[in-house]
Amino acid sequence: MKTKRQELILRAVETGEISTQEQLLAYLHTHGTEATQATVSRDVRELGLRKSVKRGGKTFYEFASEEEQARNRQRYLAILASAVLLVDGAGHTVCVRCAPGMAQGACAALDAIPPEGVVGSLAGEDTIFLLCRDEASMQAVQAGIRAMLAE
Repeated sequence: MKTKRQELILRAVETGEISTQEQLLAYLHTHGTEATQATVSRDVRELGLRKSVKRGGKTFYEFASEEEQARNRQRYLAILASAVLLVDGAGHTVCVRCAPGMAQGACAALDAIPPEGVVGSLAGEDTIFLLCRDEASMQAVQAGIRAMLAE
């Protein structure tokens, strides 16, 4: 389902006429795929799409270059490296302990480059909870975050 939805989003963006997530939702609906705004927002991030401005000031989604995506990934990894103190887990949940005041920025970085298996995230002042599909996903997400910290 995710693959089909993201393929449809890519097709819609290729037209050069998509400027809002609402338009993406409508496009998906007309092609028989239902999604929420939050899901589309996550897909936009995962697909590396960005907003640009045409002549006349009209905005539209386009593909970010591989260079730009690599630069963004390095920025997110730097945020994680400076913020994360400990990665632990239990059940379906990964707990990421951060320096005081850093959890929301680190959570935004994890949302931008999410490890596979994360259903959702929640950040407080110094703690992030990542909900995973199952215990195996929880362990994989922990390993993925640790690998990001080692990059």
